[in-house]
Amino acid sequence: MSRKIRVIVVDDSALVRSLLSEIINRQRDMECIGTANDPLVAREMIRELNPDVITLDVEMPRMDGIDFLGRLMRLRPMPVVMISTLTERGAEVTMKALELGAVDFVAKPRVGLASGLNDLAAQIVDKIRVAAVAQVRRAPVRDAAPAGGGAGAAVAPPASALLGRLSTEKLICIGASTGGTEAIKEVLVQMPADSPAIVITQHMPPGFTTSFAARLNGLCQITVKEAVNGERILPGHAYIAPGGTQFHVARSGANYVAVVDDGPPVNRHKPSVEVLFKSAAAVVGRNAFGIMLTGMGNDGAAAMREMKDAGSYNYVQDEATCIVFGMPREAIAHGAADEVLPLGQIAPALITRLRGATDRLHHRI
Repeated sequence: MSRKIRVIVVDDSALVRSLLSEIINRQRDMECIGTANDPLVAREMIRELNPDVITLDVEMPRMDGIDFLGRLMRLRPMPVVMISTLTERGAEVTMKALELGAVDFVAKPRVGLASGLNDLAAQIVDKIRVAAVAQVRRAPVRDAAPAGGGAGAAVAPPASALLGRLSTEKLICIGASTGGTEAIKEVLVQMPADSPAIVITQHMPPGFTTSFAARLNGLCQITVKEAVNGERILPGHAYIAPGGTQFHVARSGANYVAVVDDGPPVNRHKPSVEVLFKSAAAVVGRNAFGIMLTGMGNDGAAAMREMKDAGSYNYVQDEATCIVFGMPREAIAHGAADEVLPLGQIAPALITRLRGATDRLHHRI
Protein backbone atom coordinates (compact mmCIF):
# COMPACT_ATOMS: atom_id res chain seq x y z
CA MET A 1 0.00 0.00 0.00
CA SER A 2 1.31 3.48 -0.83
CA ARG A 3 2.07 5.93 1.95
CA LYS A 4 -0.91 7.62 3.54
CA ILE A 5 -1.66 11.30 2.96
CA ARG A 6 -0.55 13.07 6.14
CA VAL A 7 -2.86 15.92 7.16
CA ILE A 8 -2.70 18.65 9.81
CA VAL A 9 -6.00 20.30 10.82
CA VAL A 10 -5.81 23.97 11.84
CA ASP A 11 -9.00 25.36 13.40
CA ASP A 12 -9.79 27.30 16.57
CA SER A 13 -12.90 25.18 17.22
CA ALA A 14 -12.21 22.03 19.24
CA LEU A 15 -15.36 20.49 17.78
CA VAL A 16 -14.26 21.11 14.20
CA ARG A 17 -10.78 19.78 14.92
CA SER A 18 -12.27 16.63 16.40
CA LEU A 19 -14.76 16.12 13.56
CA LEU A 20 -12.23 16.70 10.79
CA SER A 21 -9.69 14.42 12.47
CA GLU A 22 -12.28 11.67 12.71
CA ILE A 23 -13.36 12.09 9.08
CA ILE A 24 -9.74 11.96 7.89
CA ASN A 25 -8.78 8.98 10.05
CA ARG A 26 -11.73 6.97 8.73
CA GLN A 27 -10.04 6.92 5.31
CA ARG A 28 -7.66 4.09 4.49
CA ASP A 29 -5.40 6.39 2.45
CA MET A 30 -4.96 9.32 4.86
CA GLU A 31 -4.31 10.17 8.49
CA CYS A 32 -4.54 13.24 10.67
CA ILE A 33 -1.04 13.59 12.14
CA GLY A 34 -1.84 16.65 14.25
CA THR A 35 -4.25 19.46 15.05
CA ALA A 36 -3.59 23.10 15.97
CA ASN A 37 -5.90 25.70 17.44
CA ASP A 38 -4.11 28.69 15.92
CA PRO A 39 -1.56 29.44 13.17
CA LEU A 40 1.37 29.97 15.52
CA VAL A 41 0.99 26.47 16.93
CA ALA A 42 0.44 25.21 13.37
CA ARG A 43 3.65 26.81 12.15
CA GLU A 44 5.77 24.80 14.59
CA MET A 45 3.78 21.64 13.90
CA ILE A 46 4.32 21.99 10.14
CA ARG A 47 8.07 22.39 10.66
CA GLU A 48 8.20 19.32 12.86
CA LEU A 49 5.80 16.95 11.07
CA ASN A 50 6.08 18.03 7.40
CA PRO A 51 2.47 17.21 6.38
CA ASP A 52 1.29 16.58 2.83
CA VAL A 53 -1.83 18.76 3.22
CA ILE A 54 -3.23 21.14 5.81
CA THR A 55 -6.84 22.17 6.32
CA LEU A 56 -7.06 25.78 7.46
CA ASP A 57 -9.84 27.79 9.07
CA VAL A 58 -10.16 31.45 8.11
CA GLU A 59 -11.05 33.14 11.39
CA MET A 60 -8.70 32.27 14.23
CA PRO A 61 -7.05 34.03 17.20
CA ARG A 62 -3.59 35.67 17.18
CA MET A 63 -3.30 35.46 13.36
CA ASP A 64 -6.15 34.94 10.93
CA GLY A 65 -6.04 32.19 8.35
CA ILE A 66 -5.48 34.55 5.41
CA ASP A 67 -2.41 36.19 6.95
CA PHE A 68 -1.02 32.78 7.83
CA LEU A 69 -1.76 31.41 4.34
CA GLY A 70 -0.02 34.37 2.71
CA ARG A 71 3.12 33.81 4.78
CA LEU A 72 3.03 30.06 4.31
CA MET A 73 2.73 30.25 0.52
CA ARG A 74 5.60 32.73 0.28
CA LEU A 75 7.97 30.85 2.57
CA ARG A 76 6.96 27.19 2.40
CA PRO A 77 4.37 26.51 -0.31
CA MET A 78 2.25 23.46 0.38
CA PRO A 79 -1.26 22.15 -0.41
CA VAL A 80 -3.93 23.91 1.65
CA VAL A 81 -7.68 23.25 1.75
CA MET A 82 -9.55 26.17 3.32
CA ILE A 83 -12.49 25.59 5.68
CA SER A 84 -14.79 28.52 4.92
CA THR A 85 -18.06 29.81 6.34
CA LEU A 86 -21.05 30.08 4.04
CA THR A 87 -21.49 33.84 4.40
CA GLU A 88 -20.84 36.83 2.15
CA ARG A 89 -17.74 37.66 4.18
CA GLY A 90 -16.67 34.03 4.10
CA ALA A 91 -17.02 33.96 0.30
CA GLU A 92 -14.91 37.10 -0.15
CA VAL A 93 -12.18 35.76 2.12
CA THR A 94 -12.24 32.41 0.32
CA MET A 95 -11.62 34.15 -3.02
CA LYS A 96 -8.62 35.86 -1.45
CA ALA A 97 -7.35 32.50 -0.13
CA LEU A 98 -7.55 30.94 -3.60
CA GLU A 99 -5.68 33.94 -4.99
CA LEU A 100 -2.94 33.39 -2.39
CA GLY A 101 -2.54 29.76 -3.43
CA ALA A 102 -5.01 27.59 -1.52
CA VAL A 103 -5.85 24.58 -3.68
CA ASP A 104 -9.56 24.44 -2.79
CA PHE A 105 -12.10 25.07 -0.05
CA VAL A 106 -14.99 23.48 1.81
CA ALA A 107 -17.90 25.61 3.06
CA LYS A 108 -18.85 24.50 6.56
CA PRO A 109 -22.48 24.97 7.61
CA ARG A 110 -23.48 27.79 9.97
CA VAL A 111 -25.90 25.57 11.89
CA GLY A 112 -25.83 21.87 12.72
CA LEU A 113 -22.03 21.83 12.53
CA ALA A 114 -21.49 18.22 13.55
CA SER A 115 -24.09 16.70 11.22
CA GLY A 116 -23.24 19.21 8.50
CA LEU A 117 -19.53 18.37 8.43
CA ASN A 118 -20.27 14.66 8.44
CA ASP A 119 -22.60 15.21 5.47
CA LEU A 120 -19.65 16.88 3.72
CA ALA A 121 -17.20 14.10 4.63
CA ALA A 122 -16.91 12.71 1.09
CA GLN A 123 -16.33 16.17 -0.35
CA ILE A 124 -13.73 17.00 2.31
CA VAL A 125 -11.63 13.89 1.75
CA ASP A 126 -11.94 14.18 -2.05
CA LYS A 127 -10.53 17.71 -1.85
CA ILE A 128 -7.71 16.57 0.42
CA ARG A 129 -6.82 13.82 -2.09
CA VAL A 130 -6.78 16.34 -4.94
CA ALA A 131 -4.70 18.79 -2.89
CA ALA A 132 -2.14 16.08 -2.14
CA VAL A 133 -1.31 15.71 -5.86
CA ALA A 134 -1.78 19.36 -6.88
CA GLN A 135 1.05 21.46 -8.28
CA VAL A 136 1.45 24.17 -5.65
CA ARG A 137 3.44 27.29 -6.48
CA ARG A 138 5.02 29.98 -4.37
CA ALA A 139 2.60 32.87 -3.95
CA PRO A 140 3.51 35.88 -6.13
CA VAL A 141 4.35 39.13 -4.40
CA ARG A 142 2.23 41.79 -6.07
CA ASP A 143 0.03 44.71 -5.24
CA ALA A 144 -3.69 44.64 -5.88
CA ALA A 145 -4.30 45.04 -9.57
CA PRO A 146 -6.19 48.10 -10.75
CA ALA A 147 -9.34 47.82 -12.83
CA GLY A 148 -8.45 46.64 -16.30
CA GLY A 149 -5.16 45.16 -15.06
CA GLY A 150 -4.01 41.96 -13.45
CA ALA A 151 -1.86 38.98 -14.20
CA GLY A 152 -0.91 39.02 -17.85
CA ALA A 153 -2.75 42.30 -18.51
CA ALA A 154 0.38 43.86 -20.02
CA VAL A 155 -0.28 41.91 -23.23
CA ALA A 156 -3.97 42.84 -23.42
CA PRO A 157 -4.78 44.44 -26.78
CA PRO A 158 -6.34 47.87 -27.22
CA ALA A 159 -10.13 48.05 -27.18
CA SER A 160 -10.22 48.43 -30.96
CA ALA A 161 -8.49 45.09 -31.55
CA LEU A 162 -11.69 43.23 -32.43
CA LEU A 163 -14.69 44.02 -34.58
CA GLY A 164 -18.10 44.53 -33.04
CA ARG A 165 -19.94 42.67 -35.79
CA LEU A 166 -17.67 39.64 -35.33
CA SER A 167 -18.08 39.79 -31.57
CA THR A 168 -21.83 39.30 -31.79
CA GLU A 169 -21.40 36.05 -33.76
CA LYS A 170 -18.72 34.33 -31.67
CA LEU A 171 -19.02 32.80 -28.21
CA ILE A 172 -16.15 31.77 -25.94
CA CYS A 173 -16.87 28.88 -23.54
CA ILE A 174 -14.65 28.18 -20.53
CA GLY A 175 -14.70 25.20 -18.17
CA ALA A 176 -12.61 24.78 -15.02
CA SER A 177 -12.51 23.18 -11.58
CA THR A 178 -9.69 22.91 -8.99
CA GLY A 179 -7.35 25.87 -9.45
CA GLY A 180 -9.76 27.41 -11.92
CA THR A 181 -10.58 30.68 -10.17
CA GLU A 182 -7.08 32.04 -10.75
CA ALA A 183 -6.78 30.42 -14.19
CA ILE A 184 -10.04 32.05 -15.32
CA LYS A 185 -8.78 35.38 -14.04
CA GLU A 186 -5.57 34.96 -16.03
CA VAL A 187 -7.60 34.53 -19.23
CA LEU A 188 -10.24 37.20 -18.61
CA VAL A 189 -7.90 40.06 -17.66
CA GLN A 190 -6.31 39.77 -21.09
CA MET A 191 -9.57 40.04 -23.04
CA PRO A 192 -10.38 43.42 -24.63
CA ALA A 193 -13.52 45.38 -23.86
CA ASP A 194 -15.10 44.42 -27.20
CA SER A 195 -14.41 40.72 -26.82
CA PRO A 196 -17.04 38.24 -27.92
CA ALA A 197 -19.28 37.10 -25.07
CA ILE A 198 -17.76 34.57 -22.68
CA VAL A 199 -19.69 31.90 -20.77
CA ILE A 200 -18.02 30.11 -17.86
CA THR A 201 -18.65 27.08 -15.71
CA GLN A 202 -16.37 26.84 -12.67
CA HIS A 203 -17.15 24.09 -10.18
CA MET A 204 -18.26 26.09 -7.14
CA PRO A 205 -20.99 25.72 -4.50
CA PRO A 206 -23.88 28.16 -3.96
CA GLY A 207 -22.97 31.40 -2.24
CA PHE A 208 -19.47 31.84 -3.68
CA THR A 209 -19.93 32.72 -7.36
CA THR A 210 -21.31 36.19 -6.54
CA SER A 211 -18.02 37.17 -4.87
CA PHE A 212 -16.03 35.46 -7.62
CA ALA A 213 -17.82 37.45 -10.34
CA ALA A 214 -17.52 40.74 -8.43
CA ARG A 215 -13.80 40.22 -7.90
CA LEU A 216 -13.21 39.53 -11.59
CA ASN A 217 -15.40 42.46 -12.64
CA GLY A 218 -13.08 44.79 -10.75
CA LEU A 219 -10.01 43.46 -12.58
CA CYS A 220 -11.17 43.08 -16.18
CA GLN A 221 -11.88 45.34 -19.15
CA ILE A 222 -14.97 43.26 -19.87
CA THR A 223 -18.01 43.15 -17.57
CA VAL A 224 -18.13 39.99 -15.45
CA LYS A 225 -21.35 38.85 -13.74
CA GLU A 226 -23.30 35.82 -12.61
CA ALA A 227 -25.56 34.50 -15.33
CA VAL A 228 -29.28 35.20 -14.93
CA ASN A 229 -31.89 32.95 -16.52
CA GLY A 230 -33.30 34.41 -19.74
CA GLU A 231 -30.86 37.29 -20.13
CA ARG A 232 -29.30 38.08 -23.49
CA ILE A 233 -25.63 37.14 -23.75
CA LEU A 234 -23.78 40.24 -24.90
CA PRO A 235 -20.32 40.94 -26.34
CA GLY A 236 -17.92 42.49 -23.87
CA HIS A 237 -19.45 40.44 -21.04
CA ALA A 238 -18.51 37.24 -19.22
CA TYR A 239 -21.25 35.17 -17.54
CA ILE A 240 -20.44 32.77 -14.69
CA ALA A 241 -22.68 29.82 -13.84
CA PRO A 242 -24.20 30.46 -10.38
CA GLY A 243 -23.10 27.84 -7.86
CA GLY A 244 -25.60 25.01 -7.40
CA THR A 245 -27.31 25.50 -10.79
CA GLN A 246 -26.91 24.24 -14.32
CA PHE A 247 -26.02 26.81 -16.99
CA HIS A 248 -26.32 26.47 -20.74
CA VAL A 249 -26.85 28.67 -23.76
CA ALA A 250 -29.82 28.84 -26.11
CA ARG A 251 -30.86 30.94 -29.10
CA SER A 252 -33.61 33.50 -29.33
CA GLY A 253 -33.69 34.69 -32.90
CA ALA A 254 -30.22 36.03 -33.70
CA ASN A 255 -29.25 36.29 -30.02
CA TYR A 256 -27.68 33.93 -27.52
CA VAL A 257 -29.50 33.77 -24.18
CA ALA A 258 -28.56 32.30 -20.81
CA VAL A 259 -30.50 29.38 -19.38
CA VAL A 260 -29.97 28.86 -15.64
CA ASP A 261 -32.00 26.09 -14.04
CA ASP A 262 -32.18 23.53 -11.24
CA GLY A 263 -31.22 20.58 -13.40
CA PRO A 264 -29.69 17.46 -11.83
CA PRO A 265 -25.93 17.09 -11.29
CA VAL A 266 -24.00 15.88 -14.33
CA ASN A 267 -20.72 14.03 -13.75
CA ARG A 268 -21.54 14.72 -10.06
CA HIS A 269 -21.28 18.47 -10.70
CA LYS A 270 -23.74 21.33 -10.50
CA PRO A 271 -22.80 23.44 -12.37
CA SER A 272 -21.29 21.05 -14.89
CA VAL A 273 -18.96 21.93 -17.74
CA GLU A 274 -20.56 19.11 -19.74
CA VAL A 275 -23.92 20.91 -19.71
CA LEU A 276 -22.48 24.21 -20.93
CA PHE A 277 -20.25 22.69 -23.61
CA LYS A 278 -23.01 20.40 -24.95
CA SER A 279 -25.24 23.42 -25.45
CA ALA A 280 -22.43 25.25 -27.25
CA ALA A 281 -21.98 22.30 -29.60
CA ALA A 282 -25.70 22.26 -30.39
CA VAL A 283 -26.41 25.99 -30.51
CA VAL A 284 -23.18 27.81 -31.41
CA GLY A 285 -21.35 25.28 -33.59
CA ARG A 286 -18.46 26.72 -35.62
CA ASN A 287 -18.85 30.14 -34.00
CA ALA A 288 -17.72 28.74 -30.63
CA PHE A 289 -14.33 28.70 -29.00
CA GLY A 290 -13.76 26.20 -26.19
CA ILE A 291 -11.24 26.62 -23.36
CA MET A 292 -10.57 23.84 -20.84
CA LEU A 293 -8.60 24.89 -17.78
CA THR A 294 -7.20 23.18 -14.69
CA GLY A 295 -9.39 20.77 -12.75
CA MET A 296 -9.79 17.24 -11.41
CA GLY A 297 -11.87 14.63 -13.23
CA ASN A 298 -13.32 14.45 -16.73
CA ASP A 299 -16.27 16.87 -16.63
CA GLY A 300 -16.74 18.49 -20.03
CA ALA A 301 -14.21 16.42 -21.97
CA ALA A 302 -16.75 14.48 -24.06
CA ALA A 303 -18.83 17.61 -24.69
CA MET A 304 -15.72 19.54 -25.73
CA ARG A 305 -15.16 16.89 -28.40
CA GLU A 306 -18.77 17.44 -29.48
CA MET A 307 -17.96 21.16 -29.78
CA LYS A 308 -14.95 20.35 -31.97
CA ASP A 309 -17.00 18.03 -34.14
CA ALA A 310 -19.53 20.86 -34.55
CA GLY A 311 -16.79 23.19 -35.78
CA SER A 312 -15.48 24.98 -32.70
CA TYR A 313 -11.80 25.79 -32.14
CA ASN A 314 -10.57 24.58 -28.75
CA TYR A 315 -7.74 25.51 -26.40
CA VAL A 316 -6.60 23.29 -23.52
CA GLN A 317 -4.28 24.33 -20.69
CA ASP A 318 -1.00 22.42 -20.59
CA GLU A 319 0.12 20.21 -17.71
CA ALA A 320 3.01 22.42 -16.60
CA THR A 321 0.72 25.36 -15.73
CA CYS A 322 -2.22 23.39 -14.30
CA ILE A 323 -2.81 23.02 -10.59
CA VAL A 324 -4.53 19.72 -11.47
CA PHE A 325 -4.25 18.30 -15.00
CA GLY A 326 -7.30 16.00 -14.85
CA MET A 327 -9.90 17.80 -16.98
CA PRO A 328 -7.39 19.07 -19.57
CA ARG A 329 -5.83 15.59 -19.83
CA GLU A 330 -9.25 14.06 -20.47
CA ALA A 331 -10.10 16.69 -23.08
CA ILE A 332 -6.85 15.89 -24.91
CA ALA A 333 -7.53 12.15 -24.63
CA HIS A 334 -10.97 12.71 -26.23
CA GLY A 335 -9.32 14.46 -29.19
CA ALA A 336 -11.02 17.74 -28.26
CA ALA A 337 -7.97 20.03 -28.31
CA ASP A 338 -6.86 22.09 -31.28
CA GLU A 339 -4.07 23.69 -29.25
CA VAL A 340 -2.52 22.80 -25.88
CA LEU A 341 -0.93 25.91 -24.41
CA PRO A 342 0.50 27.33 -21.19
CA LEU A 343 -2.14 29.29 -19.32
CA GLY A 344 -0.64 32.70 -20.07
CA GLN A 345 -0.65 32.02 -23.83
CA ILE A 346 -4.30 30.99 -24.22
CA ALA A 347 -5.86 34.47 -24.34
CA PRO A 348 -3.20 35.91 -26.71
CA ALA A 349 -3.62 32.94 -29.05
CA LEU A 350 -7.40 33.36 -29.01
CA ILE A 351 -7.13 37.11 -29.64
CA THR A 352 -4.76 36.52 -32.56
CA ARG A 353 -7.23 34.06 -34.06
CA LEU A 354 -10.09 36.54 -33.62
CA ARG A 355 -8.03 39.26 -35.26
CA GLY A 356 -7.43 36.94 -38.20
CA ALA A 357 -11.17 36.36 -38.53
CA THR A 358 -11.70 40.14 -38.35
CA ASP A 359 -9.19 40.71 -41.14
CA ARG A 360 -10.91 38.11 -43.32
CA LEU A 361 -14.25 39.77 -42.68
CA HIS A 362 -12.78 43.17 -43.66
CA HIS A 363 -11.54 41.70 -46.95
CA ARG A 364 -14.95 40.23 -47.72
CA ILE A 365 -16.55 43.63 -47.04
